[in-house]
Amino acid sequence: MSKKNKPPKSLTVSLKKTGGRNSAGRVTTRHRGGGSRRLYRKVNFGQEKMDVKGKVERIEYDPNRSAHLALLSYQDGGKGYILAPEGLKEGDEVITSQNAPLKPGNRIPLKNIPVGTPVYNISLYPDGPGKMVRAAGTSATILAHEGGYAQIRMPSREIRKINQDCFASIGELSNPEHRYKDLKKAGTARRKGRRPVVRGSAMNPVDHPHGGGEGRAPIGMPHPKTPTGKIARGVKTRRRKNTDKYIIKKRSKKKRK
Repeated sequence: MSKKNKPPKSLTVSLKKTGGRNSAGRVTTRHRGGGSRRLYRKVNFGQEKMDVKGKVERIEYDPNRSAHLALLSYQDGGKGYILAPEGLKEGDEVITSQNAPLKPGNRIPLKNIPVGTPVYNISLYPDGPGKMVRAAGTSATILAHEGGYAQIRMPSREIRKINQDCFASIGELSNPEHRYKDLKKAGTARRKGRRPVVRGSAMNPVDHPHGGGEGRAPIGMPHPKTPTGKIARGVKTRRRKNTDKYIIKKRSKKKRK
């Protein structure tokens, strides 16, 4: 993986910082701010280069995501980034095609991928960009093909149906040791744009539902709440979703090791 080579200017764009605020200036995500300046890499998540082979120039670190990127040089003279799977190395060739070989990095419709194959960067709609399974070290598994749908076990152990005409990339994403990385010091978190987290019970009543009281007072309410007053734990966040009908088995509530 190369850190010395700078990304091509045509594949980058400056990333504007928001400090966790929305377009109205209201803080919608707390504990965000500062951080090192960084460029956003334009990644090809979809099928922008159908039937055009690409050769891996190098594997790069991306400050905007946990997985590594592969810089490709295409036969038509263009360049592009893709999410790099584990095992992909400099000099390898990848392709997006209806009948591409089952090699790491190749992008194929789900209907042409055998049962038991690990995949990542799965699209939700035919010809759409990849939306699911894009974090470092993750992969989903094809379990079955039935009725025009592929049954896929997600990294969360949820089993869901996805249209067989949707595309997915072969393999498991790179940088699997990311989950074990220790930041070691507060300065590393600040460079990533993470500000300090203060306990709600240490705040004033105006700032948090847990605030106020004399000394180390308990939170004084039956359920933990967010700063906006919503119940924080054990509450369903997915309600009346039209895509629930595609879920065969919901994800396990047990904590995965």
